[in-house]
Amino acid sequence: MRKIGYNVCAILALVSVAASIAVGAGVQGGSESPALRRAKELASVISKGDRGAAEAYIKENYAPDFMRIPLEQHLAFILALHDRTRGLTLGGVHSEGANEVTLRIKADLTGGWEGLLVRVEAEAPHRIAGIGQRRVDAPSGEAAAARLTEAQMSAELGAYLKKLADADVFSGAVLLAKGDKVIFKGAYGVANKDFNAPNNIATRFNLGSMNKMFTSVAIVQLAERGALSLDDPLSKFVEFPNREAADKIRIKHLLTHTSGLGSYFNRKFVESSRARFRTVDDMMELAKDETLQFEPGARWAYSNTGMLVLGKVIEKASGQNYFDYIRENIYRPAGMTSSGSFDLDRVNPNLAVGYDKQFTQQGVVFQSNIFEHVIRGGPAGGGYSTVEDLHRFAQALLGGKLISAEGVKLALSPKPELNSPGYGYGFQVEIANSIVGHGGGFPGISSNLDMFLNDGYTAVVLSNYGRASTPVLEKIRQQILASRRVDR
Repeated sequence: MRKIGYNVCAILALVSVAASIAVGAGVQGGSESPALRRAKELASVISKGDRGAAEAYIKENYAPDFMRIPLEQHLAFILALHDRTRGLTLGGVHSEGANEVTLRIKADLTGGWEGLLVRVEAEAPHRIAGIGQRRVDAPSGEAAAARLTEAQMSAELGAYLKKLADADVFSGAVLLAKGDKVIFKGAYGVANKDFNAPNNIATRFNLGSMNKMFTSVAIVQLAERGALSLDDPLSKFVEFPNREAADKIRIKHLLTHTSGLGSYFNRKFVESSRARFRTVDDMMELAKDETLQFEPGARWAYSNTGMLVLGKVIEKASGQNYFDYIRENIYRPAGMTSSGSFDLDRVNPNLAVGYDKQFTQQGVVFQSNIFEHVIRGGPAGGGYSTVEDLHRFAQALLGGKLISAEGVKLALSPKPELNSPGYGYGFQVEIANSIVGHGGGFPGISSNLDMFLNDGYTAVVLSNYGRASTPVLEKIRQQILASRRVDR
């Protein structure tokens, strides 16, 4: 499940996915381009974290079209980035194109690098027309991360998480394992601020879109059992959104986000009483008016509706409702005793409440996601799990307990022939580093599972703060990728 907020997608879809400032430090070359000048100005504003100064800068230097986004959202981007970094140091230009630049920025809080992208108008005064963030490498002159023993990895990760938690920019639980051996696990922050109830290892966090992995494994499982074929037309199971479209869509298109369907988290969802959306059929009512955005297989576009429809395919092919099938065929054989899609208007022990920071004139206040969230998660996202259960899922999947070794390879490999070069069957795939898994995000939700296929590591980061898992998973990736390096 994905709700677009003030981020790369909301701003202008600029990029793909995720002390006082030393202005000019590390920036090479002669005269500055307008984009570089604006980027350095914006970085300075972010580094200071002054709401009044940020508001004045936005009003004076953002392009009119960009100001169609409400001022409060622009302010939230700047103040949230300051809160997460506690100041910036520039590390030079990562990349530069026509009317845009990506700067390397280093967080004073953690020392981590990321990219700040700024796009400007082509004509003077070159006001800012779009901003975003992207992954970047560290500057070439910076020493490579040290190779660590597993004990050192654990100690370093624990210290890093304590720093984030002490600054109140991370709340959640983290687990790092190699095979079935847990190297590190820890819990931080508060599960329910009304009662100051702390998170613990057994706390169940919302997964956002991570449910898509369970849905997709179930489809591959049913294919291996002969209940369906990945080449079957959708119309074999359900005529959605209409017969003509269902004849064109194949099951494999739904698995790879190449079906042409969109997202059922639409205006109808926002304006409806969410308490009635508890079954797959209930949820599909939200999407019944959709039409194909493009011909199936023609391109890639993230689709919550596509994964939801797979839930209906599971019901038709198995003869069970979606939730029972996942519980009996995914959770149970994997030993996931604390996972499920729970009705949130009932008593559910040990569920974390999600929170986002609001940067008001009176200071930081927390807003819960209780009235933004679904009443029950489903095939596209919104279920709950623990870091230990997700480790069990990874072990069961890779160990052949859920689907065959051939099925695992099929699910975890990209599908360029379907115009899906970075996504397999329900799994995000980073070929360069042999990392597969899935993340999830929503207000008050930030979750991720990484499986490092060449190394045997599994990393789980679950947070009940929006966007808070990213620096942690990047830290773990840095540690594991450094462990591959051969020093000469």
